[in-house]
Amino acid sequence: MSQYFDLGDEMLWNSSNGVSRMFQRQVALFEAELGIPSGVGPMENDECQVSSDSFETFVHALLAQHRRASHSVWLALHEGFAATVLVLAERAGLATGIGMAAPTEGAAWAAGLCEKARELDRVRPR
Repeated sequence: MSQYFDLGDEMLWNSSNGVSRMFQRQVALFEAELGIPSGVGPMENDECQVSSDSFETFVHALLAQHRRASHSVWLALHEGFAATVLVLAERAGLATGIGMAAPTEGAAWAAGLCEKARELDRVRPR
């Protein structure tokens, strides 16, 4: 069984049910931490719609939070979720400001995050 995360008619991600549940719980956690909605809608009939505008705002806030962080354990807990979100944002064609393929100038802080995102993107079902 799997669940779909879609932006309109475009599939961003087809994940297993367990991974989807974990991701949705992390979305709720980071919505609370950031104090803004993510744009990731509820899962209904194994499909979830992602709102482009809200998701882009959420991605920018999440990446800004990551950039400001300096605690190693906090960064370790944050990185996997942030990398997953970065992959979804890139698939949605959203401007992230760091460039997943290679961090843009001034975004050296994101090198590890971008590398993790590239690893995750390689497992994308085609």
